[in-house]
Amino acid sequence: MAGVALASLGLSGCAGSASGPQLPPASFVSLQEGPGEEYVIGPLDELTVFVWRNPELGAKVQVRPDGRITTPLITDMPAVGKTPSMLAEDIRLQLSQYIEEPLVSVIVNEFAGTFSQQVRIVGATEKPASIPYRANMTLLDAMIAVGGLSEFAAGNRARLIRFDKQIGKQREYALRLGDLLKKGESKANVMLKPGDVIIIPESMF
Repeated sequence: MAGVALASLGLSGCAGSASGPQLPPASFVSLQEGPGEEYVIGPLDELTVFVWRNPELGAKVQVRPDGRITTPLITDMPAVGKTPSMLAEDIRLQLSQYIEEPLVSVIVNEFAGTFSQQVRIVGATEKPASIPYRANMTLLDAMIAVGGLSEFAAGNRARLIRFDKQIGKQREYALRLGDLLKKGESKANVMLKPGDVIIIPESMF
């Protein structure tokens, strides 16, 4: 995702209502209704590699900062940028040199994720952070993960920055975090996407 010019957006401002384009309220869909986007492995992710009928060839490993993993019989296998199923297939091909028709699965136990697979929350929140995206993640989910708004946050002046693949540019949307978190207004809750950046300014008074 292209970099976000935080300074140009401004992290302080007067309290007030959101202005500008807004996203529709969150609506949940079954994970079985479409193929979705499979998670892409990132540096420092914790993985479990399972080899059916050959457990000694499996392992629990962490993706190294150089993007590779090492398991029994396999050294320095590239993992970053692959989905778990892609990595499992690569491992299967390597193991097929040693055992007959291996069946391999890869599970991601702990998500670190690449920037394109994260949601970043910055500004006037209790714990600014980057959190791994998961299917059906909402704005409320993200705010719970970072402990909510800080005391002087201008929640209804928050912005969401999202890269629009169709136009090849970032788009900015108004958020109503104050209405969502303090009034429980469900229509202010929106669906998030991988790579979203939530920017929360402070109120000047």
